[in-house]
Amino acid sequence: MRVMIAAVGRARSAPEQALCDLYLKRAGPLGAKLGFSKFDLVVTDTSRAPTPETRMAEEATKLLKHAGSGHLIALDEGGRAMASEAFARHLATLRDRSRGIAFLIGGPDGLAPLLKTRTDERLAFGIQTWPHLMVRAMLAEQIYRAMAILSGHPYHRGQRPAAR
Repeated sequence: MRVMIAAVGRARSAPEQALCDLYLKRAGPLGAKLGFSKFDLVVTDTSRAPTPETRMAEEATKLLKHAGSGHLIALDEGGRAMASEAFARHLATLRDRSRGIAFLIGGPDGLAPLLKTRTDERLAFGIQTWPHLMVRAMLAEQIYRAMAILSGHPYHRGQRPAAR
């Protein structure tokens, strides 16, 4: 199953983009053993429309075009927050139920309200507002961490049983 991050904006040589690329690359070999065939990042240009509403609408159209027909998850501070272990279990469930997953990250103005209602769910990394490049990197890291959790890789050293 394909996992895609579809984002608005460019990064070029930003260090946050390098982190995103690194974690998606690391996720590949672990994910392949778990039935996740591909991890992609698709970036579309920020709209230059004159109003925020028009910009968000144009960007939503571009994101949906790239996202395809799989399970759509909008990154939004009003969404549901999940612990890493719960996120990993959720990805495993989606792997078994859907044709693909697309995470959608809006531009500087955020996600169009219509896009939020067209997605299957919304995911938050807390109630803070994060820079969009950081969200990409954090999401890629959490995807890699999920693959590590699901495969038993030692990268994730979360909750451990108490010593007796």
